[in-house]
Amino acid sequence: MKRLRAFFLFALLALSPALSALADEGEKKQADADFDKLALDFISGYLAARPLHGVALGFHQYDGKIGDFSRLAIDAEVERLKRFADELAKLDPGKLSKGAEIDRRILQAAIAGELAQIVEMGVFEKNPMTYAAALNVNIYIKRDFKPLEDRLRDIVTIEDQAANIMTAAKTNLAPVLPKPYVELAIQIAKGSADFLEKELAAALKDVKDEPLMAAFQDSNKKAAEALRDFAGWLTKEKLPKATADFALGAAKYQKILAETELVDLPPDKLLAIGLQRLQEEQQIFANAAKIIDPKKPPIEVFKQIQNEHPKPGELIADVARGLDKIRQWVLDHHIVAIPSDVRATVTETPQFDRATTFASMDTPGPFEKKATEAYYYVTPTESSWSEKQKNEWLTSFNYYTADVVSIHEAYPGHYVQFLHLNASPATQVEKIFKSYAFVEGWAHYTEKMMLDEGFGSGGAPNSTESRSTDEKVRAAKYRMAQADEALLRLCRLSVSIKMHTQGMSVADGTKFFRENCYYEEKPALSEAMRGTYDPGYLNYTLGKWQILKLRDDYKAQEGDKFSLEKFHNEILNHGAPPIRLLREILLKDQAKWDAVL
Repeated sequence: MKRLRAFFLFALLALSPALSALADEGEKKQADADFDKLALDFISGYLAARPLHGVALGFHQYDGKIGDFSRLAIDAEVERLKRFADELAKLDPGKLSKGAEIDRRILQAAIAGELAQIVEMGVFEKNPMTYAAALNVNIYIKRDFKPLEDRLRDIVTIEDQAANIMTAAKTNLAPVLPKPYVELAIQIAKGSADFLEKELAAALKDVKDEPLMAAFQDSNKKAAEALRDFAGWLTKEKLPKATADFALGAAKYQKILAETELVDLPPDKLLAIGLQRLQEEQQIFANAAKIIDPKKPPIEVFKQIQNEHPKPGELIADVARGLDKIRQWVLDHHIVAIPSDVRATVTETPQFDRATTFASMDTPGPFEKKATEAYYYVTPTESSWSEKQKNEWLTSFNYYTADVVSIHEAYPGHYVQFLHLNASPATQVEKIFKSYAFVEGWAHYTEKMMLDEGFGSGGAPNSTESRSTDEKVRAAKYRMAQADEALLRLCRLSVSIKMHTQGMSVADGTKFFRENCYYEEKPALSEAMRGTYDPGYLNYTLGKWQILKLRDDYKAQEGDKFSLEKFHNEILNHGAPPIRLLREILLKDQAKWDAVL
């Protein structure tokens, strides 16, 4: 009997690690299930408060709905966000699977971003653009996800809320507002009214249902009037009292960056890096110019390059041909997998989007089941323009810049990013919530990466020895175009930090863009104005830096096994989380996780 007891005791001891592992696995499954329920609850409330975003994602239960801009609803949403932030913070990371823990932190970053907008930046109290741009019904005419008549009914329902939204704006907005916000909101409100009356009406002109069209004409007229009334109210009541005070301050700026992108470097440190790299990029720009024409200043050389562009009637076809070549080059050189043979269709930007769009990628939402076409929009010249105006517009579509923009927007930039998201096993959390720095950082990173790998050079990557003079000049033209895009993004980073932490004015920001990325007055002012309300536009450059650092660390880890294609596939297969989380997924050495730059 003693021997039998000893045997059972021995067997029990032998089984205990396995039983413990099973218990741990069961505990993780239960913790994951609890987290999944919490995440679904959050997403449901999140989209209910942001129905236009839900429609764009492909969730059509939100069709015909618009957000509630009342003070009561705003306060309720803030409380809801804080409640879920508390719930997520209480979860024990050790009890969650690695995937669930990553999703938990994606949600935490997303909630921090929403609270930053509402609480720290005060978009409902300080920024009248929030209301001036609220009636954005473009998705209903851009995507054929159901019959046009049904989409028109949704538009009518949304437009019927215009007066309520503008009333909420007048109630919610603070007595004194930042002047740049007021000036831009007046432009947006007037532009939105024009859009409703002209472009929207033109896009819906073929609807044959007369009672429906009568209802639309009535709602459309009232919505346009509400927008113009709002613009008039801003001009009369808010513009005279507006101030230059829009800055977040260093503490808020760093807090937002740390909580949304998980980058805790202080703003002055980021600025120092940015200014140093700005000088380096200016030198790259100048060195490329010397190869092309050593007798002329770099800006004159670049203006000369800009005059190498297609004729007005050939623009769309030329961009399409260039895009096909870029796509094939990506495949031939094993840059990244392209998970689908479905091409992005190059076409003219719809008339209603031309006022604000130069070139853009329009992909369906990750949950869209019907309107799944992807469009690469290019804004053409207008027949009413003079020859001088047409030529000035087409300088931005010079052959070299056009290819760099196509790399950014489509291959291997945003469109490939979208294709990987759709093909990947990413969770709903990973498909809905995206890091600004990863989305734009990836697209901006690809511009440099493609040229570094040899695109446009006619030779081996980073080599000029085997190339003819013509090939060297061609490569230098591409490098100037790419450096020009990098200079713009470096200026955005610098101006964002200077404006929000060091007191830089709009005028000084405009001057910075003119002197450092060589922009003319009007586009330089536009970029500076954007910096007042979108401090996050530093993320184009910040994300690019983070991806380059991650690539270096991953390459060191993999050694001879490193593959650029494998690296790109890996970082695109997890949605678009803060890049700090990708470091944890890809890097084995925990000590390197925090070294984001």
